[in-house]
Amino acid sequence: MNTLIAWFQRRQLGSLVLLALVLFVVFPLGLDTFRLNLVGKYITYAFVAIGLVMLWGHAGVLSLGQGVFFGLGGYMMAMFLKLEASDPISTKIQSTPGIPDFMDWNQITALPWWWTPFKSLPFALAAVVIVPMLLAFLISFAMFKRRVGGVYFAIITQAVALVLTVLIIGQQGYTGGVNGITDLKTLLGWDIRTDGARLILYYVSATLLIGCVLLCRWIQSSKLGTLLLAMRDKEDRVRFSGYDVAMFKVFAFCLAAGISAIGGALFTLQVGFMSPSFVGIVPSIEMVIFAAVGGRMSLVGAIYGALIVNFGKTYFSESAPDLWLFLMAALFIGVTMAFPDGLAGLWEQKIKPWWARRQADRKLQAERIKAAQAAYPEVLPPSQPGASLPHGMSSQQA
Repeated sequence: MNTLIAWFQRRQLGSLVLLALVLFVVFPLGLDTFRLNLVGKYITYAFVAIGLVMLWGHAGVLSLGQGVFFGLGGYMMAMFLKLEASDPISTKIQSTPGIPDFMDWNQITALPWWWTPFKSLPFALAAVVIVPMLLAFLISFAMFKRRVGGVYFAIITQAVALVLTVLIIGQQGYTGGVNGITDLKTLLGWDIRTDGARLILYYVSATLLIGCVLLCRWIQSSKLGTLLLAMRDKEDRVRFSGYDVAMFKVFAFCLAAGISAIGGALFTLQVGFMSPSFVGIVPSIEMVIFAAVGGRMSLVGAIYGALIVNFGKTYFSESAPDLWLFLMAALFIGVTMAFPDGLAGLWEQKIKPWWARRQADRKLQAERIKAAQAAYPEVLPPSQPGASLPHGMSSQQA
């Protein structure tokens, strides 16, 4: 048992094991179906948070447009689900059966060619990751090759989020407009609206989240992760060493986009719709707050940040609907002022050192008691490990 614990400590997997217990045991046993479904939705936001840890915390590139990739992943999945729900029998009352209802409302009489491949689930699953990463590559390659970074890159990502939102809303006949793609019912005939299906989707989301954390930790422990950290702290030194800094940034941006898109696809499956309200500037900034509250340098901390912030959002909106925005603002400001490195910083800087001192004190006390037992065997026989020191003798005297 001690060997197993030591292995977890060397690999720094203790926090991940604790997270897995919380996600797979505590929440399913302690929450009803409705609340567990809410946590499942919060978990999909956590994908964006860990992507930001790799991009912002590890590579030093702040993006304020991660909602773009979260939304694109969700739309890729929603397109497949909508086509499955729009079979000719279910849409026989439409003017043009066999196409999504919002297309029929906008007098489109044939399925657009770029919608047709989404009748295939493998194609849709591949598009969930490939399309957002391709867009991320185009944006980041164009910017980083010209050494556009810092606040300028953050503003550009916000502009991309705004442009995509306007595009989705403007092309109502092809995207569902401001309402988005709704009324998603089945996945290959499997009803995703039932309690059993939502429970399965919860476990799938939690499993994929743990998998993404392991992938990111593997990258962090590799030479590539070391170079990303060096690039964040001393970009010019890495460049002068012969490395292409721009391509490292492109990789980090594409990685964060792909992870965020997986969360978006799972969100669509969890809630049964996708709309442009998850693509714009406001949700993108909220996603940055998830990472900031949890700790932008900690993968596990960012997940807790996403869970806590969204739980607070739900709790405050239910208990104080007139004040919840102010309460959320107070939560954000309070956490960032009290813990500049997030909740993970609180753990590393306060709780962990306190626990280490406590363990050291207990070990020292045990050694002193053992020494006293050796010095006074007639008073403290070695066979009585739980005995106390002789009356009137301190551990220092022993």
